[in-house]
Amino acid sequence: MGSIRPPAVAGTFYSGSSEQLGADVAGFLAAAETGTAVPKAIIVPHAGFIYSGSTAASAFVLLKAAAATIRRVVLLGPCHRVPLSGLALSSAEAFSTPLGNVAIDSEAARAIANLPQVQVFDETHAQEHSLEVQLPFLQAVLEDFKVLPLVVGDANPDMVAEILDALWGGPETLIVISSDLSHFLDYERARSLDASTSRAIENLDPAAIGDDQACGRNPVKGLLALAKRRGLKVETLGLCNSGDTAGTKDRVVGYGAWAFYEGDKSEDFEARTRTLLDEHGVTLLALASDSINHGLADGTPAPINLVDFPAAITAPGASFVTLKKNGQLRGCIGSAQAHRPLVTDVTDNAFASAFRDHRFSPLMVDELVGLELSISVLSPSSPMSITSEKDLLKQLRPQIDGLIIEDKGMRALFLPSVWRQLPQPEQFLGHLKAKAGMARGHWSPTFKAWRFIAAEISA
Repeated sequence: MGSIRPPAVAGTFYSGSSEQLGADVAGFLAAAETGTAVPKAIIVPHAGFIYSGSTAASAFVLLKAAAATIRRVVLLGPCHRVPLSGLALSSAEAFSTPLGNVAIDSEAARAIANLPQVQVFDETHAQEHSLEVQLPFLQAVLEDFKVLPLVVGDANPDMVAEILDALWGGPETLIVISSDLSHFLDYERARSLDASTSRAIENLDPAAIGDDQACGRNPVKGLLALAKRRGLKVETLGLCNSGDTAGTKDRVVGYGAWAFYEGDKSEDFEARTRTLLDEHGVTLLALASDSINHGLADGTPAPINLVDFPAAITAPGASFVTLKKNGQLRGCIGSAQAHRPLVTDVTDNAFASAFRDHRFSPLMVDELVGLELSISVLSPSSPMSITSEKDLLKQLRPQIDGLIIEDKGMRALFLPSVWRQLPQPEQFLGHLKAKAGMARGHWSPTFKAWRFIAAEISA
């Protein structure tokens, strides 16, 4: 291999030890919430890993399902060291990190080399961290890929969008935009400004992002302009600042992560999950029933051997198992996010619904006759950008959305099926607040909400 751009911030922004770096990245990814859909593009922060690694991991973990599919990563980040006009390629044939070398996609470089806003400028790459810090995550989640790193200087959204459009490709191509958010404000001012930036990203509105809102605003704006033209859907994965992770709250830097999906992600999830339940729902219902029977006999969930089941239901999945007797709720326990194989999740939640739901006494053998059992498989939850209860109610989609709310240590979840009993948004939210232990009129600036969808099967 020819020239290699060596790591510039190993030992400062992240560990210079390959062993420690691998362990750090693996830890961040293990703690992140997995998803069922693979994004076409992501926006991730680029601070030191102790500050923003967990936020970055919330986006990179979504790529695991496409580890063997993604072959090209188009990586854009702002220049912090050597200014430039337009965008800069590197003449290196690979970028190095303590985890090894990542080859440069020379074919992709040739495809854009003649555009007037593109130049080869190694000096701006030499000490630039915004691109480098993304490489260890990519090395951890992808298998055989090449990268096209581009430092973005003074460039308008159309310049950036033109390059992204030329390199868009298919599922083999991933776009990664590197950007932190507000810089050196106090904690509350940063939270407010970063929330505004998040709403601009969610609305695909590049004009709503000011110069003080994101150091990577130029590549971010280019992606937003193209995402709007291509009809992409965006999901906020995380939003925090250094005061939440490893810094003080007097001068903070903001971090966020977003995923961009081609097509309607909700419809895609529902279609895939409905197919999964059509093909494997009987098996899942049998597992749930067997686990309840095993609990009655032995006091433990039924054991699971993953090799006995197809890959479709041993992949990570989030489920709720609901029990009813004579039409009345008898138990309901589940997982809000996928964190283990779906078959294991269903088995353990069925046992917990029967014997561990604190609202009910443990299920007895004589209750099995006429016991109704249903399984809901949940999509990943998406944080909602809300300014008031009125705003939250306006955004809710009756009969579609499941909802999670949290504030001041109180938290509760309703499945989409609850809309059958509480068809009005005001009813739905009011009862969910009561479930969380909140007053019906409760609201505060720290109130948080996430929504999700679900597919259900019953026996």
